[in-house]
Amino acid sequence: MFYINMFFRYIAQYMKTRLQYRADLIVEIFSDLLFQAVNLIFILVVFGHTTLLNGWSREEIIFIYGFFLVPFAIFSTFFNIWDFNERYIVKGEFDRILTRPIHSLFQIILERMELESLFGIVTGIAVMIYAGSELGLDLAWYDPLIFIVLSLGGALVYAGIFISLASIGFWSDARTSIMPMMYNIGNYGRYPVDIYNRAIRFVLTWILPFAFVGVYPAAYFLGRSEWFGYAFLTPVVGVAFFVLSVVLWNAGVKRYRGAGN
Repeated sequence: MFYINMFFRYIAQYMKTRLQYRADLIVEIFSDLLFQAVNLIFILVVFGHTTLLNGWSREEIIFIYGFFLVPFAIFSTFFNIWDFNERYIVKGEFDRILTRPIHSLFQIILERMELESLFGIVTGIAVMIYAGSELGLDLAWYDPLIFIVLSLGGALVYAGIFISLASIGFWSDARTSIMPMMYNIGNYGRYPVDIYNRAIRFVLTWILPFAFVGVYPAAYFLGRSEWFGYAFLTPVVGVAFFVLSVVLWNAGVKRYRGAGN
């Protein structure tokens, strides 16, 4: 109950702060929409030169992209820790975090959350509705529940990977550029993995499982039965990677000796 109470208190303070600068909030939302539109235009440009991509139609690729936006929006809202190393380790702000009676990772998540990123969920669902109508997809009554579970699983996959990367800062306090590179690699998960060679497919499935954020769970709703096994593994992989990242984080915190050391 303590953590739940703290969560909603942080949200209340965040909303008060953001609503003081409404113009900035609107600009950020518009920028996110523009970025998503550019990615969608890229897909349309690709299919302007071909009708199928290794057996996947344009509408199926668009549906996968729409699904990808949902877990990515959840991740971007609550796990905005791409600059953890520089801000908290190099600049010493992690010392402040450790003086408070709350888990360090939970506190950083609350400090760095960006609730406006949740708007990406609306965009993703809208894209899926459009693509699904073009494909004539039929949904069962339980599919919305499955959608929620798979979306949360995909968000945990992203969170687990990036928390693990942030934890490296406890062992290496130098500035690194691995986060931007990993964000770019994550984009491969919004395309069908069978368009890549076996090595890349293996990496995107078991090493850096970004495929569980987009194509695998989306394949369930597209009726791609050959991928159903991977689709239902999404929450399992998400929880496994997230738990592993928290264990790695806790081990790093125990090693941390302070910015002045």
